[in-house]
Amino acid sequence: MLIGIPREPEALVSATPDTVAKLIKLGYDVVVESGAGERSNYPDSQYDEAGANIVGDDVWRADIITALDTPTAEQRAAMKPGAALLARLAPGRNEDLIAEFAAKNITSLAMDAVPRISRAQSMDVLSSQANIAGYRAVIEAANTFGRLFTGQVTAAGKVPPAVVYVIGAGVAGLAAIGTANSMGAIVKATDLRPETAEQVESMGAEFVAIEAETEKSEDGYAKEMTADQAQAAAQLYAQQSAAADIVITTANIPGRKSPVLLTAKDVAAMKPGSVIVDMAAANGGNCELTVPGQVTITDNGVSIIGYTDLAGRLPAQASQLYGQNVVNLLKLMTPEKNGQLVFDLNDEIVRGITVTKASTAILATAERGEDAGSPVAHDTADILWPPPPVKVSAAPTTLRKDATTSPEAEAAEAASEEVKKKSKAWMFAAGLLGILLILVSPMQVAGEYMLLMLAIVVGFYVITAVTHKLHTPLMSETNAISGIILVGAILQVGSSNVIVAGLSFLAIVVASINIFGGFFVTRRMLTMFDGGN
Repeated sequence: MLIGIPREPEALVSATPDTVAKLIKLGYDVVVESGAGERSNYPDSQYDEAGANIVGDDVWRADIITALDTPTAEQRAAMKPGAALLARLAPGRNEDLIAEFAAKNITSLAMDAVPRISRAQSMDVLSSQANIAGYRAVIEAANTFGRLFTGQVTAAGKVPPAVVYVIGAGVAGLAAIGTANSMGAIVKATDLRPETAEQVESMGAEFVAIEAETEKSEDGYAKEMTADQAQAAAQLYAQQSAAADIVITTANIPGRKSPVLLTAKDVAAMKPGSVIVDMAAANGGNCELTVPGQVTITDNGVSIIGYTDLAGRLPAQASQLYGQNVVNLLKLMTPEKNGQLVFDLNDEIVRGITVTKASTAILATAERGEDAGSPVAHDTADILWPPPPVKVSAAPTTLRKDATTSPEAEAAEAASEEVKKKSKAWMFAAGLLGILLILVSPMQVAGEYMLLMLAIVVGFYVITAVTHKLHTPLMSETNAISGIILVGAILQVGSSNVIVAGLSFLAIVVASINIFGGFFVTRRMLTMFDGGN
């Protein structure tokens, strides 16, 4: 199938030369509209070297179109029936667009509807772009603020650190927190989801909780606030923004207008020279005075930044991440790597992003290269929006023994306790054996046995205290210890003592297995996070 990469009205592009090469490896042919990547510093020559063909407006006749946002009406009209469109479509707010795609028999995949589950993280364009936007928000704030973020003591006097307050601790909020903290600011953050407190604190910021009863998120997004929550939150936002130098708002509810978190009265209470970066400006804004796309300065000297293209202000990086998100999705939907798109609607990711699904007959016609204007081309696509809900929790569940604990949970807890008891028993037996060896051994080696026993005890408690999730990276670090064992065993394997030589050979075998196995497992783990490279 043929993938088309059109020129976008903004600086970004939906595929870079790097991601184009990866699409070709999946078996697809790729055409790129001339000049598509120029504003992201990706000239046509790089796409040509990657294996793509440079074309003009006929890019819209491709079987699959990857775009950033919804194409214009003219561009949509140029798409052939049976084609597929991958873009940020905001289907929850565009019922007319969904009906249009269905009538034209177009398969539409909403890249902004990827469910927030672990398996889909590498395809989540909202997260990848929000990460860049959060970073850029702090840079824009620093540029407007006109003062240092970090505190200093100089010969000319003391410079206090800036106070940054972030509302919303999602991907964008955490990126902003990390950036502001790295620049030396005092960072505080608030989120309606209580489970984000640990994430905020791990980034070096102070979590300021809303004094109201809140619920854990089931889909990874903050829920719309109740009346009590809204009142408590409004008081907190007003109090914290008045004390802050920079306020960054990130609150967005998928499919709805952004909630107003800062009123004109709140802004009037802020210090002159303060800065507000409204990251929700594109959907109406979290600040009552935000003007989308502009910087507004209030009567009391507060600057309100309402840029709607924060990620687009780093076009090369944003384009690369977006293009990689597309590659990762097409990897999932091209299991045979033969350039043929496969729709497995039993897969929660594919089902979650599929807005309309073109007629199978039309897809087959397009694949055979037959005339899309044949009678079969007048069928309509199926509307599959909205998808069934996917429930996820950002906070791990804790097994508690109470009246509601199931028999299976009690059995698991009992088994865990039994394992702990056996481990302690083995440690006790090993300790007795060690003491016995020390007592019967010559004085010259008694100290070595003592050191060995202490190392075993310390190692046992260190390893058991580490969460299971970190055992794999921990294994890579123990490779260094295994390397020392390997060197020592090699030096002793030629001993004239048969027992020493045998133990040395056994140590060489075991240490080698640990080293190479550790690196192999660690490599597999790192592959999960390298973006599919």
